[in-house]
Amino acid sequence: MATKLKPTDFHGREVKKSTQNRWPTGSIMKRYRPGLSTILAPFARRFIAGTTLSTALETVARLKERGFETTLDHLGESVTNPFEAATATQQYVVILKALKERGLPLNVSVKPTQIGLAIDRGLCRKNLEKIVRAAEETRGFVRVDMEGSGATQATLDIISDVKANRHTPVGAVLQVMLRRTPIDLVNLLEQDTTLRLCKGAYKEPADIAHQDMNEIRREFLALAKRLLTSGTYHGIATHDELLIRQVADFARTQRISPESFEFQMLLGIKRSLQRRLIAEGWRVRIYVPFGRAWLPYTWRRLRERKENVWFVIKSLFQR
Repeated sequence: MATKLKPTDFHGREVKKSTQNRWPTGSIMKRYRPGLSTILAPFARRFIAGTTLSTALETVARLKERGFETTLDHLGESVTNPFEAATATQQYVVILKALKERGLPLNVSVKPTQIGLAIDRGLCRKNLEKIVRAAEETRGFVRVDMEGSGATQATLDIISDVKANRHTPVGAVLQVMLRRTPIDLVNLLEQDTTLRLCKGAYKEPADIAHQDMNEIRREFLALAKRLLTSGTYHGIATHDELLIRQVADFARTQRISPESFEFQMLLGIKRSLQRRLIAEGWRVRIYVPFGRAWLPYTWRRLRERKENVWFVIKSLFQR
């Protein structure tokens, strides 16, 4: 039986959600799937690189031609049986080999619950080890995505277990909105773990997460500065133009080379800003999701936080 992951604080204590998500549940999504597919397809076309690996590889190739780095995400999460977790794991092995054969950026992003975290930690660790071995063989890299707060500690523990040494090609993601993140950042830097820093897209309770956006921005900038001066290559993942400018200005002032870190952004979001950063000489990596699970992915992203809806709608009108 699948283990339900619950929100915890830094010490692993369960916390209660202060607000419940009032959007329609997954069961309602299944009931109205045909209608939702029609409604959400226009959103998905811009932000999802198709449903097959071949279409995703074409997208990655086009982005490479334009000077972008990429990370490929085969959509899927919250897997509840070992067979599906094994299938997802093998798919990532195939993806890494396909990227190498075509001379494309060897970088993938994987969600822990996609490879078994909600079933068993040991199973998830075993599957992640298999993907990381494939990355070592192809000289690629695996970014382990961060999901809701209930999975944070387990995810970090598994990454630490799999990371045999500083050269192991696996990295973590930290969400600035979580109050525990500054401590996690210090611990991961001590392990020479490369990080992706993001604000966090999940709706979390106030006792474990910052709620005020100005506060989140201040925290983000402070942690980004810590990463840029750490001597390790990291990713600064945000579409917030103010934060991007502040990080870029800091890098220039401190004479930090544009080669020593990268900005990371989602496929289809603020494309003109992405191109402008490349033109200015900064490294930019595009997160490229693909797969048949585009509808659950799109639906979850929109219903997790109301802000996500407006963010996507505004992006549709930006070049």
